[in-house]
Amino acid sequence: MAKLIKPEECPKCMPGWLAAFGDLMSLLLCFFVLLLSMSTMDAKKLEYAVGSLAGALSVLDGGARPEVQREQETELESQVKKERLEAKSQHKDASQAVKAINELLNVAGSPEITMRDTEDGFIVRLPASLLFAQGRAEIQNDDAKLFLKRISMIAAKLPPDVDVAVVGHTDDSAPDINSLYKDNWNLSTARAISVVNELLKDGVDPKRLVASGRASYEPVAPNTSTSNKALNNRVEIRFVSLDKEKKEATQKSVLDK
Repeated sequence: MAKLIKPEECPKCMPGWLAAFGDLMSLLLCFFVLLLSMSTMDAKKLEYAVGSLAGALSVLDGGARPEVQREQETELESQVKKERLEAKSQHKDASQAVKAINELLNVAGSPEITMRDTEDGFIVRLPASLLFAQGRAEIQNDDAKLFLKRISMIAAKLPPDVDVAVVGHTDDSAPDINSLYKDNWNLSTARAISVVNELLKDGVDPKRLVASGRASYEPVAPNTSTSNKALNNRVEIRFVSLDKEKKEATQKSVLDK
């Protein structure tokens, strides 16, 4: 027959509060494990962190752009936007200058100056008869000099990447036998240089000026009539904007040839 144990001899059990505390800790552990399993990494923040490390240590390729680099690019974009606005403003000023001088020329019965847009800037066309005597390259018209002075003021305000190219053109008729110039190459180039000299007098930076002559090889109309030949006898002032990458690409292509 089994021996009965007295209650006072039974070993003491775990306290009730400790059992409840253990259950609570188990539940909390399960809760945080579930939270961790359901959480996801912030890919954007991780990309920025990797990019910042790449920019600071220069040991990692790729990744996001560091914050400093993004700020610099934002400043560059702002500068480019500002220069474009300035160029647009100067384009408007040039258009107004052309309109104003044409009002004076119309009264005098002189040929008009024209202006047209291009992909990289704009072109102002001055009739040769407005600037020069037949077969000569000295600027004699005071109205033309006044216009060139205004053009020089506009050029001075243009962004630094804008070049001012002055190009002389003629029709296909050879210069008169009494002319100082033996052919149209000499005549067209001399006329371009005269315009450049006028712009230099008015303070245009010589580093941004280019003078060249194209003789009769870039006509705007067939040389079949007197009026068409008058159109072809002209001097063009080309405002051309080339960014640094385009300039380097152009120089490279020239050197490769």
